[in-house]
Amino acid sequence: MIMRKTLNRPVELSPFPTWLQRYREIRRQTLKLVETLGPDDQMVQSMPDASPSKWHLAHTTWFFEEFILAQHFHGYARFDERFSFLFNSYYKRLGKHPHRSIRGTFSRPTLDQVRLYRVYVDDAMEELLLREASAEILRLVELGLNHEQQHQELIVTDIKHAFWSNPLRPSYQPERIRVVASATAAPPLKWYCFDEGIYQIGDDDTSHFAFDNELPRHPTYLSPFRIASRLVTNEEYLEFMADDGYARPELWLSDGWDHVCEHQWTAPLYWEQMDDGWSQYTCGGTVPLDPSEPVCHVSFYEADAFARWAGARLPTESEWEAAARSSRCSTIFANLFENENYHPTPAVHSKSQQQSMQQMLGDVWEWTSSPYSAYPGYRPPAGAEGEYNGKFMCNQLVLRGGSCVTPRSHIRESYRNFFLPQKRWQFSGIRLANDSNDRTA
Repeated sequence: MIMRKTLNRPVELSPFPTWLQRYREIRRQTLKLVETLGPDDQMVQSMPDASPSKWHLAHTTWFFEEFILAQHFHGYARFDERFSFLFNSYYKRLGKHPHRSIRGTFSRPTLDQVRLYRVYVDDAMEELLLREASAEILRLVELGLNHEQQHQELIVTDIKHAFWSNPLRPSYQPERIRVVASATAAPPLKWYCFDEGIYQIGDDDTSHFAFDNELPRHPTYLSPFRIASRLVTNEEYLEFMADDGYARPELWLSDGWDHVCEHQWTAPLYWEQMDDGWSQYTCGGTVPLDPSEPVCHVSFYEADAFARWAGARLPTESEWEAAARSSRCSTIFANLFENENYHPTPAVHSKSQQQSMQQMLGDVWEWTSSPYSAYPGYRPPAGAEGEYNGKFMCNQLVLRGGSCVTPRSHIRESYRNFFLPQKRWQFSGIRLANDSNDRTA
């Protein structure tokens, strides 16, 4: 076995054939996500936050070429020297890069050339992995594969927004995506209480990968708190809307109210009111709104306003993690990427599941009230790798738990996602919390 170090902790690495197999599987999965997309589809950039599918295919390849092959494979010749600039996302130490908002203008290289680029880099990576790759190389391969899984999720969220922006409202994968309206209401919402105490927060398992922003593990004092047994549903959010939730400034943070007024928000992203009721746009096209499904595609501001309206609050990320690590949490029915729903599903009605917290992993990323900042003792890695997470620790909020398009092997209780509070195109939703002595919710 080979050992790697992540912030001074040793982690066992699997033998070389296992790494090669995992590399092939994750790279193939990315291509599988774009099988139904034509060259025109993969050029579309519907807003500055999103990226074209073709760019995702190229950038994830650039990551392996730039961080591994160009630095550690003696004699390696780049596929195209210009790609070092073209597909750099934000790594300033590696040189200049195009502005994010113009990625949709890159008609060249063509999609065929990008695919050839992937094959070229994959061949070189396989040759490298079949040799006696060092622990440092394998550590970077692991980082690159997790990076690619993040972009797999972005491929889905970005093309969903692109197709929704198209007046024709095409479906991303109409044959494979199954969105079936539920015949029953969601299970009753229950509260689970957690005692005051010192809780260990952050990744603690040396057998698997963790991003640097999940480290180091550290003790955190928590006051007594309660957390909801399931996610907030569409039906509950409709009650907030019916009670003029979007027209009551007292429910909103100041900046959130400005966004409501400026962008005329009246419902979550992808919702549309039809003659026969509300519908929502999904990866499988436009479907009637299922009241029992978790509400999805809401901003932090909307999540916070709903919580205030409900007489509750959003959990802190430490509260969320303490709850997710407890024996009261069930992940048996986690709705993740491999389920191929690509859409949130209702909480389960079985007796055993109703006695535990559901939907903590999968379905939707859950907004917390915690700002994205460094844990005590955090130090970003040296070099360009240190730009991966640390430099974004400002003005963003933490989300936890993964979504219906997060790969199962990629998510864990300590995982910290982060976005600006006004963003809605990700699969983001709401779980309520409260102080344990507050019985108003």
